[in-house]
Amino acid sequence: MNRILIIFIILIACSCKYQKLLKSSDYNLKYEKAVEYYNKKDYYRAQQLFEELVPITAGSQRGEEVYYYYAYCYYGQDDFIMAGYHFKNFTKTYPNSKHTEECEFLGAYCFYMESPEPELDQSNTLRAVDALQLFINKYPESDRINESNELIDKLRNKLEIKSYNSSRLYFQLGDYKAAIIALKNSFKDYPDTQYREDILYLIVKSCYLLADKSIETKKKERYQATIAEYYVFIDEFPDSKYRKEAEKMYESSLSYVKDNN
Repeated sequence: MNRILIIFIILIACSCKYQKLLKSSDYNLKYEKAVEYYNKKDYYRAQQLFEELVPITAGSQRGEEVYYYYAYCYYGQDDFIMAGYHFKNFTKTYPNSKHTEECEFLGAYCFYMESPEPELDQSNTLRAVDALQLFINKYPESDRINESNELIDKLRNKLEIKSYNSSRLYFQLGDYKAAIIALKNSFKDYPDTQYREDILYLIVKSCYLLADKSIETKKKERYQATIAEYYVFIDEFPDSKYRKEAEKMYESSLSYVKDNN
């Protein structure tokens, strides 16, 4: 018999056997087979069986293990939204379980896995930071503390990049007043940012360009602001790659202020 035909027949037979199992009222058999599928990493079939068992076993000793496996089935399929929901719900349903700490961490980790690239909305990133910090506060002696802190650092780095890129966008669009506010907020939120030099320089340049485009009655005040920001920048980065351009803006601003005293 053709080998492909044999494989096809076997697949049909297995499928029929599985459908029969789904319709069965032998819940002990369903549990055993669900665990068997799970151990073989056939999470889809395992999930369908555990899904039927969740309401039936709720409140029983087995119910705890069923729900634990059920949440992990979603995790095994990379469905982190559903996995995160069920891990979190597990901790509420079984607060005294031996799996509670693990599920608390995994619920937060699922938020981490759903955190997008910096240019996209960072709502899940913020949720992940909050969830991981909550885990750290709740389980300060956990073996997962170091991993949790490392994940938080990665998430905050993403938020830092998002903040810098967003504030720089105002500058690129020529909205210098908004750029100054956004850059200063970014600097305030992330004082140890990797973009510290760039931010301080862009604040100087934004102040200068804002002054240059201002009406005459506002020029002097804004050039004075440029001079003040230049001092902040050059004091921290005296050997900056932006030094020459910053000095030109400073000298031009200083000249205007002297001429209009």
